[in-house]
Amino acid sequence: MGDGPIDLVVAPGIINNVELFHDIPGYTDFFARLAKFARVVVFDKRGQGLSDRVSGAITLEQRVDDVRAVMRELGMNRVVLVGISEAAALAGYFAATFPEQISHLVVMHGVPKFARSDGYEWGAREEDKDLILSAYGSGRFLAFLAPTMFSGGSERIELAARCERQSCSPGNFRAMLESNMKLDVLALLPQIRAPTLIIHRKTDTAAPIESGRYMASLISGAKMIEQDGGDHFFLTGDYAANCMAIEEFVTGSHHDEPVSLDRILATVLFTDISGSTARAVEIGDSAWRQLLDEHDRIVRRLIEQHRGRLIKSTGDGVLAIFDGPGRAIRCALGMDPALARLRLSVRAGLHTGEVEVRGEDIGGVAVHVASRVMSKAKAGEVLVSRVVSDLVAGSGITFEDRGDAELSGIPGPQRLLAASA
Repeated sequence: MGDGPIDLVVAPGIINNVELFHDIPGYTDFFARLAKFARVVVFDKRGQGLSDRVSGAITLEQRVDDVRAVMRELGMNRVVLVGISEAAALAGYFAATFPEQISHLVVMHGVPKFARSDGYEWGAREEDKDLILSAYGSGRFLAFLAPTMFSGGSERIELAARCERQSCSPGNFRAMLESNMKLDVLALLPQIRAPTLIIHRKTDTAAPIESGRYMASLISGAKMIEQDGGDHFFLTGDYAANCMAIEEFVTGSHHDEPVSLDRILATVLFTDISGSTARAVEIGDSAWRQLLDEHDRIVRRLIEQHRGRLIKSTGDGVLAIFDGPGRAIRCALGMDPALARLRLSVRAGLHTGEVEVRGEDIGGVAVHVASRVMSKAKAGEVLVSRVVSDLVAGSGITFEDRGDAELSGIPGPQRLLAASA
């Protein structure tokens, strides 16, 4: 909708259908208000609404890829990204990983971490999952999210029930909910550099205001608007005021200068050939050099296949970065099989964090952490930090807990996990 000079992409929450939702009072008006100053895009996420159904869980990495696919299709290079409810995690991940494609970040009633845990007391409990699943399709779930809109009459409950049923099939909703229970981007929020606006309602019972305040505290310079009245659903309360706030935030700020890309969020991969010294002695320098050249060729091809960037060879291994942790892990897991004919085995370490770009090289704490993680790996093992495992929830990659480890030069114990396909 709209043809303004600003491109604005809205990532919706867990319930959405871009055709049916125009039957909900306020839905068309909400987007028409934004379309007064921007070209506005809203889409149904993979497995949701008018999009194709998919089998199994949907990863955060895939959701971000889908946003980028929407942008490419419409020729959008740099956008205002609006994440609603659970899409706050998607929006935060996107903003931290692809800063050059984000001019402003807006989060409405957001949950950057879906499930409750120590230190984050505002998420869903494990026992809530069964209650949500039992309510889905009857209208009771939307009535819980927005009692002021969907409670108090059979027609409203029937509209809520239709919205639920046409947003997701029961199986897809279960898979999406189980994926969401693992969503956690709290560790990435401090890496966000885009101007950020967080809108949250004090009366939101599904996502308490403390969740929004906590998110705002983790993003440098974030502006927060605490709104009186309304529920978790973005069309309740004074949604017109929210549209005005977004317009003022986007058009009234002066953040048009290009984002500095000397610091980026990435998943860092370090590898090392196990037993390299003994093998070099066994076959001699000349043969070993040829073997290393073949190793480098195979590893470079794997990195390119998984959309990574080879930074450099470290002698008996490589340093590479990826824009998605799932692709980085799968690349690392594919190395031993690909190198088997050379009778080589590698150990690998991965960590996701902010890295400093120094010409063709990189630096920063995240690089040091990945290197230290790799040093703890055994031959043929892919070790990852806890941040990495949290970000690939629902990907089908499994992990075996290796417990806490002290990493040289890194303060505090770090939880390490061994990845397998």
